[in-house]
Amino acid sequence: MEYRELGKTGMRVSHISFGASSLGGVFHSLREEEGIKAVHTAVDNGINFIDVSPYYGYLKAEIVLGKALKDIERSRYYLSTKVGRYGKDGVNYWDYSAKKVTESVYESMERLHVDYIDLINVHDIEFADLEQVCTETLPALTALRDRGVVGHVGITNLALSHLNYVIRHVPRGTVESVLSFCHYCLNDDSLNDCLDFFESHGVGVINASPFSMGLLTGRGAPEWHPAPAPLRRLCEKAADYCRSKGRPIEQLAVQYSVSNPRIASTLFSTTRPEAVLQNIRWAAEQLDLDLLAEVREILEPRFRDTWLNS
Repeated sequence: MEYRELGKTGMRVSHISFGASSLGGVFHSLREEEGIKAVHTAVDNGINFIDVSPYYGYLKAEIVLGKALKDIERSRYYLSTKVGRYGKDGVNYWDYSAKKVTESVYESMERLHVDYIDLINVHDIEFADLEQVCTETLPALTALRDRGVVGHVGITNLALSHLNYVIRHVPRGTVESVLSFCHYCLNDDSLNDCLDFFESHGVGVINASPFSMGLLTGRGAPEWHPAPAPLRRLCEKAADYCRSKGRPIEQLAVQYSVSNPRIASTLFSTTRPEAVLQNIRWAAEQLDLDLLAEVREILEPRFRDTWLNS
């Protein structure tokens, strides 16, 4: 397993990491025992960074992950969770107030059975008033950092411009990491454009969703996926092409997403232990540059075309 420094945090994280959203039954039905085994398999095979949120499964992901973590020595992993985005009884809601996010950290620690969070993130800032994030949410989290309740503070979002805005409008060192999803994968590498900016501000980078929320899979994107139809069709064509070459597109997707040493880690999510092992194996393999070029040619007409501009 390769380990990379996350910005200036001092955390050396595995270059492929475990995203616990699936433990909330977000994408597929969940067998809890299998999900717990998936967490143990990840840590036992070198993954040392785990990311979750109270939003995933409306608390369920944190609850299940907490059951898994009870049997793992705390020093073996870094734990990341989030504040600001929540849900209850099938309804999403957002609260980025200082009071709520402070309470949320302690509630997450209780569900996760830990007394310390290594990285706390403001979740999906596109749903927030960015001024509130800068002047209220982040100061509340940095206060917890100063008290030793959390180790480091980050922000997450789909739109890269929002990440850049917040970093520009808070004191240096406030934001220590960003979590970007669907922007460093086979069909969209726009995260590349921001790496110089993040590095210049001492901000570490976490990449999520190497499969672009299911677009880059053999089974194809789920019905709820917001990608435009032309992009969906090209991703299906790319998957078919990889299959004709005897390689699943998921393999190429993982290898590409972990290939950039400027990105500390790439998160994947699954509840299946065998899928954990498969992703770890793929991440350790050499990127097939010839196949990458051929797939890129297929995707070129809609490259970097996401649901943000569909």
